[in-house]
Amino acid sequence: MHKVQLAYTLAPERAADRALHHPLIAMLAALHASGSISAAARELGLSYRHVWGELKRWESELGQPLVLWAKGQRASLAPFGEKLLWSERRALARLAPQIEALRSELERAFALAFDDSAGVVTLFASFDEALPRLRDRVGPQLHLDIEFTGSVDALAALNDGRCLLAGFHALTASTRRSPTARTYRSSLKPGRHKLIGFARRQQGLIVAAGNPLALASVHDLVRPGLRFANGPRGSGTRVVLEELLAAAGLSPGEVVGFDPGERSHLAAAEAVASGRADAAFGTVPTAQAKGLAFVPLAQEQYFLVTLAAHLAHPHVRSLLAALESPEWRDALDAIPGHAAERCGEVLALSQVLPWWNYRKPKRPRAAA
Repeated sequence: MHKVQLAYTLAPERAADRALHHPLIAMLAALHASGSISAAARELGLSYRHVWGELKRWESELGQPLVLWAKGQRASLAPFGEKLLWSERRALARLAPQIEALRSELERAFALAFDDSAGVVTLFASFDEALPRLRDRVGPQLHLDIEFTGSVDALAALNDGRCLLAGFHALTASTRRSPTARTYRSSLKPGRHKLIGFARRQQGLIVAAGNPLALASVHDLVRPGLRFANGPRGSGTRVVLEELLAAAGLSPGEVVGFDPGERSHLAAAEAVASGRADAAFGTVPTAQAKGLAFVPLAQEQYFLVTLAAHLAHPHVRSLLAALESPEWRDALDAIPGHAAERCGEVLALSQVLPWWNYRKPKRPRAAA
């Protein structure tokens, strides 16, 4: 079976022909209407040789005759050519509204490229419910192009030059030997990176409605028989959970279901909602999205981070102004489990993250 691929063109003005176009079908339609290859070529603005050669090439490609090539007679479509022409017309008749909607959406998207006053800020970020709302608020002259990924991958994208900003979240009162420090220390350098305040939010256990198992702390995750659904590797939420386990004297290996983890935190919550797991770990909105209960365990900070050299970028400055607006801070405070925390302020990395300094922590000496 031959597969269908879609393509589009950019032009100063909309063409008079169909929004969806295939050159072979256009040749078949012109040939069917005119009865000769030369007339079809004139209608399409092509040479006779080109149309003849393309029809022969497509016959070889598709393995069936498209045209009845009887010498001295009007050219006509072979049964297979007629079916191809009919099939496209039938599909276009059915899909016309969707095709027009797709064309309009592409036009709106590309209009940005031709608008000198509009800007695009690329942001790789750990998912937070506030970010899609921020994207909707900063337009129409500033557009957030958000790629949701884990906190670790978001910082890697920033350092690789794939985005202007990254979004990650972490416990800020961590020690120098904590999972948080081990995970993020090598990706953030004072002087090179600048933190931007965004939000304080709650992380905790996501459990069945009513919390029937009375889960109250990470100690409950190692109960015999308890099933846990973890988030994906590389996510900041897993790092937070690892730190809470370490503070409680527990190891990830003691939690049944810690690895390998679900494909997303929403998928982990879905495991609880479906009864496949007894608990997950995440945010209040994630729990509420699945009609589940939430047990708060930690307060963390969600930061945006950029390179110091990017702070002067006009699009970054516009975004900072939007973050500092009272309207946005009110909107952020309204999200369950969230609070605006120095939103839009540029922060010194080494002051906000006390576990970061230039000296690597010393390894404990072995007993004599």
